[in-house]
Amino acid sequence: MIDIVKEITRYNAGRDPERLGMKLSKMRESAFIFLRASCHLFYERLPASDALSKAPATWVCGDLHLENFGSFKGDNRLVYFDINDFDEAALAPCTWDLIRFLTSIRVGADSLGVNSAQAADLCRIFIDAYSQALSEGKARWVERETTSGLVHELLDSLKKRSRSQFLDSRTALKGKLRSIRLDGRKALPANDAQAAKVTAFMADFAARQDTPEFFRVLDVARRIAGTGSLGVDRYIILIEGKGSPDGNYLLDLKQARPSALASYLPIAQPAWLSEAGRVVAVQRRMQAISMAFLQPVMLDGTSYVLRGLQPSEDRVALDGWNGKLRRLEEVITVMGQAVAWAQLRSTGRNGSVNADELIDFGSRGDWQSALLALSGHCAEQVEEDWRQYAKAFERTEGILEITEDILIGSSLQFCLNKHAYLDLEPMIGLFDSDKTSRTYILFGWLF
Repeated sequence: MIDIVKEITRYNAGRDPERLGMKLSKMRESAFIFLRASCHLFYERLPASDALSKAPATWVCGDLHLENFGSFKGDNRLVYFDINDFDEAALAPCTWDLIRFLTSIRVGADSLGVNSAQAADLCRIFIDAYSQALSEGKARWVERETTSGLVHELLDSLKKRSRSQFLDSRTALKGKLRSIRLDGRKALPANDAQAAKVTAFMADFAARQDTPEFFRVLDVARRIAGTGSLGVDRYIILIEGKGSPDGNYLLDLKQARPSALASYLPIAQPAWLSEAGRVVAVQRRMQAISMAFLQPVMLDGTSYVLRGLQPSEDRVALDGWNGKLRRLEEVITVMGQAVAWAQLRSTGRNGSVNADELIDFGSRGDWQSALLALSGHCAEQVEEDWRQYAKAFERTEGILEITEDILIGSSLQFCLNKHAYLDLEPMIGLFDSDKTSRTYILFGWLF
């Protein structure tokens, strides 16, 4: 019997308390958010099945769900739509990505605005699109000229987005100088030590580039982004780029942690030089074209992924099908094809099967029904786990006392104080990084 609260706490130990508090609060809002924030728990709960254990070994994103597809500009300056999150990437049975995505359709039915029968139909459409694309054996890609419907509308809308507008949305302009907007939604202040650490790293990085002045740091902040990764050490960096104010660039620097799949994988993994090396290598293998600046780096002995932030990054508005179910079906079809193409693109690398084996798997018809049925079971489990989590969050009261020593040691000391239930987000202001002794409302329970 898994203790949901203890398992989530164990997995998230050592993260930035302020951003972790945001994550834990968001997780109680819906089963769909809970699924996206608890990838490790999903794989711990994965049922035993030949459809999962005997499928061909491929490179997988590891955290495939409805929100982990999006648009971006590749390093060839063209805009693509593809899988866009590889933090949990690993060598695994190809159906591991599929089962997680199918579960996200079922659990996310309310977010999509569909009923359970329609969600089941969308699952079948996804599997059919994946199987067909895999059986054809050709790794294609999605760009504006090759797609239609909601994906085309997204990619077409990006033509109107300028760098200056993007910068205006993320920064404040005073005269001709920009600084990162600290709005509590996308960015939080970095303390002096964090800013100095990142600035020194970027200076060393710039010195090894052809145009060092391009990477001169103007500002640094802690970045708020994603769901599952909230609390991981992460920064948004404003750099000189092609000149202030409208030629500035924004970079994302994110700590790479071991894959959430690592403890459950039935297949031996390559010996990566770093976790960031794993993330970037698999992303480059699975995507047709990867985004600009993408590379693994080391900062104080810890691996990070460095990449550019772009005006062209966005997701499909999945609630924009406007009562025309065909529009939603088209998006799910594109996603199924994109997964197949990504797996085909990465065949024969470090233990992945060859293309012929994947093509054969896609051509067979003896695994799809079992996987669809399993996704229903997984969705029920996720929803039950979420109900337990939400009940624990709301039922029990607790305050965490975090001292300077505890923060440095990345451990947690509990102070058992009886209070009426306190909502998390309004309490974020209680966290004062300048005090030696810090009290921060992080969990809504005691255990």
